[in-house]
Amino acid sequence: MWRGARLAWRSSAVRRFSSNVRRLPEDEGDWSYSSEWWGTSSDGRTVFRSTSDYGNGVVSVVSYPCSRPAPMQWPTIERWLEQRYAKSHPEFEHDGKIRILGYEWRVLSFNGNTRQSTAKTMVTYRKSDPASLYLMQQPHCLAVPYLKSMVSAGLITLTSSTYDLPEAVIGKRTMNILCIGHGGGSLPLFLASKIKGAVVHIVDIDPVVISASIQAMGFPASAVKTADQISVAPPAHADRLLWDGIHDRLFLHRSDAEDFVLNNPYIYDLVFIDAYDGDDIFPRKLWDSDGPFLRSLENRLHPAHGTVVVNLHSDSEGFATDANDCSFSDSILPMSRYVSQVCRAYKEHLGLAFCVPVPWLCNATLVACRGTGLCAGEGLFVNRDMVLNTLISKSRLVETVLDLPFPCLQYVKGGFVLVD
Repeated sequence: MWRGARLAWRSSAVRRFSSNVRRLPEDEGDWSYSSEWWGTSSDGRTVFRSTSDYGNGVVSVVSYPCSRPAPMQWPTIERWLEQRYAKSHPEFEHDGKIRILGYEWRVLSFNGNTRQSTAKTMVTYRKSDPASLYLMQQPHCLAVPYLKSMVSAGLITLTSSTYDLPEAVIGKRTMNILCIGHGGGSLPLFLASKIKGAVVHIVDIDPVVISASIQAMGFPASAVKTADQISVAPPAHADRLLWDGIHDRLFLHRSDAEDFVLNNPYIYDLVFIDAYDGDDIFPRKLWDSDGPFLRSLENRLHPAHGTVVVNLHSDSEGFATDANDCSFSDSILPMSRYVSQVCRAYKEHLGLAFCVPVPWLCNATLVACRGTGLCAGEGLFVNRDMVLNTLISKSRLVETVLDLPFPCLQYVKGGFVLVD
């Protein structure tokens, strides 16, 4: 969930911090492409529309043309898909010609005016069966800056807390991740595709949102583990063709977040929370310091390095720099007045918390953790510079081992506030 902080934006992020910084891969989700999908009601076409019974109002997905990758790159991608098809279906070796119809931005909205998620999708078909359309979300592409902020801040904090991220990336260590709030599914897909050891549980209460992500945004249908009230086509062989095993590490549950955390036995290394409804409300039970959710979340986190990342949504561009007042000023959206309470509730339960504003948007990322590498120890003073310097020292490692197409540092350093 996000809103733009302003209509004008810088065309791209600062890519290099010194002359010897590695060259980053192309970022197909760079904010400079947002003019393609921000759009208006007249320049997109609606590909999904349904009414939610869970507080999200009218859930819709609108499609916009996408300029990247360019058509001259499509044959290479088609050959890659054909090789994957031949591997998974050797009995149909002469039936595996795959053609790309195009790439599109798919934007998920609540009530027609709140952009909840944006994903880049590839539309393909098998040449021998023109009716066999496949829609595949592009897992390497994070189109919205607040998702890049959550990924950067979360993984840097986890790595700063003595967690061995390189081992998880190559699959030699399991990283248990929980995503509360599904949207279009971009965040869990990104994590599962970049981290071979990632096992990602996703929780969303709304079957309409889950259906929209699969039918219109290219999220793998076989990830759904509780299919009641969810309208999806049988996955057949499509997920094996498109995802090559990534889908086997995604577990999408239709459930109330509080019930899921209270009743499941898993211990998580990393938890992402992005759970706003159609009225821009972050449910109070997910941040009530005296409620069962936060108490149960404590028990679901790894005791040495468990990290929680929360998307905070407000309409103010003025994020407070006073460590005693982690709030937004001059705000009119419903959650704006509660930001300070949310921050302090997570700190109270987890031990250390900080906030960073998201570039270009009226959002901030809250990170709360038990990190032994960040906490000075019980009874010892933890200061802002110590925490920030530790995080900065790990930013390059996270970028390199995940081969990220964007620099992490800008999503951690600017406007950093340690929550008191």
